[in-house]
Amino acid sequence: MTGRRRWSTEEILDTAAELLRTDDAESFSVRRLAATLGTDSSSLYRHFRNKTELLRAVADRILVAAMDGYRPEGDWRQRITATALRLREAFGRHPQLAAVWGRYGSGGTGSRLVMEEALQALRTSGLPDEEIPSRYHRLVILLSALIVSEAGIGTLTPDEYEQGMEQFRVAVLGADPDRFPALAHFAREIRPLGADRRAAFDEILAAHLAQIEAAIP
Repeated sequence: MTGRRRWSTEEILDTAAELLRTDDAESFSVRRLAATLGTDSSSLYRHFRNKTELLRAVADRILVAAMDGYRPEGDWRQRITATALRLREAFGRHPQLAAVWGRYGSGGTGSRLVMEEALQALRTSGLPDEEIPSRYHRLVILLSALIVSEAGIGTLTPDEYEQGMEQFRVAVLGADPDRFPALAHFAREIRPLGADRRAAFDEILAAHLAQIEAAIP
């Protein structure tokens, strides 16, 4: 009698990533993944101890892909900016996985590649070594928040996006000026959350790097 097929770790991660393209982390389950592969959950637990470890591994593959072919060029600001844009682009192609990364993080090769490059760049900036870990931590929090937020917009269907835009217009343009005077004053200039994302990302990152530069002795 032929035994059940043994799936490799890479094949398991490929299938998990495909499921997560349409589902969020909450609805994703090891049992459903196993059913898709035509096996049982116990066989997958030989590769990953639990769902969280599996999700972290899937997110890490995006980081590995983002850093594939990367070569450090320019000064420390250019290096950090280039890395940030690679992450943004990679998770832009897999918006559901951005939420997984933001929630569960990653602890594999991809995570190490990103950490190493960011820390190396900060070391060349002239910051004292004792300040680099905290500066790195704040930088990563900023990038993950920006990338996950932008990716969330990318998961909306056209109907969901238009419904959100209509609600935004009603909330802003229909605000009672007596109760919300500032909102009424700026109503026609306020932009919805999904507008000008790329420009906002660039400006916020540049401002943060300028803050780091100002702290260099």
